[in-house]
Amino acid sequence: MRTVIPVTYLVLGFAIAAGGDQAQAENNLDASYTISFARVRVGDITASLVLGNTEYKISARGRAGGIMKVLLDGEGSFITQGTIADGLLVPGSFASKIVSIGKASEVTMALDGGIVKELAATPLPGSDRVPVTETNRQGVVDPLTALLFNASGVSEELSKEACRHTLPIFDGQQRYDLKLAFKRMEKATAEKGYAGPVVVCSLRYEPIAGHSASNTLVKYVSEGREMEIALAPIAGTRWLAPFRLSIGSTLANLVIEANRFEANARTEAPFTNPKAQ
Repeated sequence: MRTVIPVTYLVLGFAIAAGGDQAQAENNLDASYTISFARVRVGDITASLVLGNTEYKISARGRAGGIMKVLLDGEGSFITQGTIADGLLVPGSFASKIVSIGKASEVTMALDGGIVKELAATPLPGSDRVPVTETNRQGVVDPLTALLFNASGVSEELSKEACRHTLPIFDGQQRYDLKLAFKRMEKATAEKGYAGPVVVCSLRYEPIAGHSASNTLVKYVSEGREMEIALAPIAGTRWLAPFRLSIGSTLANLVIEANRFEANARTEAPFTNPKAQ
């Protein structure tokens, strides 16, 4: 399942958050996604997000397998927590646990200003992986935080500016860039919740360190395949979240799409420390 991270992190996320020293109003997104390959359902992701006034917390749980075992097989849980400053999400901690074919890998990571200060990851990387340097651990965000976009200052409506990003991501084991560019605007409808415009961005995955060049999934997403991600607004906020991810191929498409995307406001208790379950 570690090999699925560059793909499923794109839409994993957003569960159970609360913030501040006292209870406060927050914006909440509850969502679920279906993973399909050649139009056959091969996995699921459950997700939600809550943004406080000054803090945020995101978590995710997903599984995949079936006919996709050659690429995706296993289940994982992920969680990140941080602060909100000047319209930016600043991650402070990240944790993940992935189980595949009876083997588990775990990561706990502390960040400060985009620099990894503490890191514990098991198992240790194999000799076939590109080494991760100290420089690779600077100027980064975790993969859950990376996929929330602040649309403030762009316009009151969705804009192609939302796609103009290069995301420097480190998940505790792999360092990679996700490069976005505008493709088009379109409409999207979930079975429950959101129905309206989305901005569609092309997506390019560029592995930098911590990966194995011979890995099946790394090859799959790196070999010039057409990838795109659709971003939808979270009602009541200036934030955008992933609604759909697709990876095209000559044989069949891999698609991760929201079937539930419901936003609302609520009042919650203070944060607790994050830990992937």
